[in-house]
Amino acid sequence: MLVNLHVKNLALIEEENIDFSEGLNILTGETGAGKSIILGSISAALGAKCSPEFIRTGCEYGLAEVTFSIEDNASKELIKDLGVLDIDEGELVISRKISAQRSQFKVNGQSFTASQTRQLANLLINIHGQRDNLILIDENNQLNVIDEYCMDYIKDTLIDFKEAYKNYKSLKAELDELDINEDERQRQISFLEYEINEIESATLTINEDEEVEKKYNKMRNFQKIMEELDTSSNLLYLGEDNISDMISEIFRAVTKASEYDESLVDAKNTLSSIEDLIGDVSHQISNYISDLEFNEEEFNQLEQRLDLINNLKMKYGKTIEQILLSLEEKQNKLEELENLNSVVERKKEELEKAKDKALSLASTLSDTRKEKAMALKKEFIKALKELNFLDVKFEIEFNSKEMGTNGIDEITFMISTNPGEELKPLAKVSSGGELSRIMLAIKSVMASKNDQKTYIFDEIDAGISGKTASLVATKLAKLSNHNQIICITHLPQIAAMASKHFIIEKSLANNRTISNIRGLNEEDSLKELARLLGDGEITKATLLNATELKRKAKDLILL
Repeated sequence: MLVNLHVKNLALIEEENIDFSEGLNILTGETGAGKSIILGSISAALGAKCSPEFIRTGCEYGLAEVTFSIEDNASKELIKDLGVLDIDEGELVISRKISAQRSQFKVNGQSFTASQTRQLANLLINIHGQRDNLILIDENNQLNVIDEYCMDYIKDTLIDFKEAYKNYKSLKAELDELDINEDERQRQISFLEYEINEIESATLTINEDEEVEKKYNKMRNFQKIMEELDTSSNLLYLGEDNISDMISEIFRAVTKASEYDESLVDAKNTLSSIEDLIGDVSHQISNYISDLEFNEEEFNQLEQRLDLINNLKMKYGKTIEQILLSLEEKQNKLEELENLNSVVERKKEELEKAKDKALSLASTLSDTRKEKAMALKKEFIKALKELNFLDVKFEIEFNSKEMGTNGIDEITFMISTNPGEELKPLAKVSSGGELSRIMLAIKSVMASKNDQKTYIFDEIDAGISGKTASLVATKLAKLSNHNQIICITHLPQIAAMASKHFIIEKSLANNRTISNIRGLNEEDSLKELARLLGDGEITKATLLNATELKRKAKDLILL
């Protein structure tokens, strides 16, 4: 459930905190007061595209932050799968800081990308605006509606099909790659033989590059090493004023002093250890210098070997492991080309089996879709009639198509909303009001089929009034019995159903226009309903009408 929206420096809003509740949250206000800013802020926080122009004029940045309460463990696990670490307590805070240069997303304090945030949003909320009506008439999305409705029955089959189809397409691509003429085959064989010979002749071994580079760097810096060790030797034991002599003299003096004061014994013993350590270091450096030599022939060999390895890395892989893997792949490809006819026949057999498997799964998928579509059709017609489509007809038309990523089904929603009209594709429905109600019917049917508990409706009331508006209001109220609904509306019939009613108003502050949002108590809610009923004017008659409308709304909610 969405429990809070915090907005700062976006459009007309300076800073607002909105605490939403369960049930039906209604937002009303004058045209242009900023209702769309609320929806835009929620969408922005959840990863939607957002222009820097959304930032309030004169401000360096804007902030949109949403807080969700996650109660069920299944949802928590899904959220964890998307990379959110701290969700055990059930609070999920998603914020977006928008500046002219960039947007920064945070989820419970973790940095997220816009893409990751959108994935997360799909688990939490379903936002409906006018654009979604246009999405609905896309027949590809109509297939998605079918799949969402019957996902419990097709999930495993759909996963298996997609894997089988991916395998089929991969084999087909491999076979297409082998469809070459003899000249091309010989050219590829010749080139592969050259590459294989180049790698094999190098006789590479794992980690060889690291060892060669260490030896090469040591010999390349021979002179610098000698200079630094000469300095060290002089300071340690060869120079006129060396550390070894100084420590020995200090040790002698402290030893003599300790004869008169036993408390100096520890200092004497420490100096003895230091003297031994310096002696050891001096010995090690002396031996290193004695063994160090520069062999120009060996240096040149190392340099040539390193150049060879680096050249192979540029061609075949960043590491020796990758180079050797590339060699294996080239050897397999060469074997394929040398035995092209038999390989092609084998690939054709594999392709046919893969196609048959994918088609079989697609057919099973189609059968289940068709079976469950009958139940969806009944539920959908019932929901449409509840929204004042009294003589509605609805069919889900299935046609077969060439197998693709979603199977072999081509779906068309066919509908007739008036008596005497023939069924026609949903895309032919021209009325915006009809499309809004059809979308609401689909949302109400699908609400019980997914884990999203928060729905936001913007302009769901477009193009409707009278009895239809009352029926839409009732449908939203019923939907809010089991889901959180946030609805922006200008219709009093819908606003009367509110569990929590907000008003968005414009005002002037410091000679600048700002939008404010506040929750309404029962009395203020009645006044707002009266304003909506009276086209902006509140009278005794509109207040009486508002009271009656609110009473009827409560009676309908209790039914």
